[in-house]
Amino acid sequence: MNLPPKVTDRAYERLAEIGAADQGQALRVAVEGGGCSGFQYEIKLDTPAEDDMVLESNGEKVIVDSVSMPFLANAVIDFSEELIGARFVIDNPNASSSCGCGTSFSI
Repeated sequence: MNLPPKVTDRAYERLAEIGAADQGQALRVAVEGGGCSGFQYEIKLDTPAEDDMVLESNGEKVIVDSVSMPFLANAVIDFSEELIGARFVIDNPNASSSCGCGTSFSI
């Protein structure tokens, strides 16, 4: 059975820091065709739509549309602060390979 993606506390904390919920926004994580490995992630602040799956903690929300959901089953959505910058990252067990930029993958 495919489980929905897991969102780490750190990712929710970052959403709270930037005031996402206060602005009526959620973190949208979508998968679309393209990128150097066949698929790529689109991560942006957006308002929830009717067919979105909503993952919520402390009022902060992460949303995934129904088309992207199967690609993100069992994935972990996290927030990473590294020397190259701070960003939301996705650890996806469904991806068979990914590229160096971390935003593109293949299945």
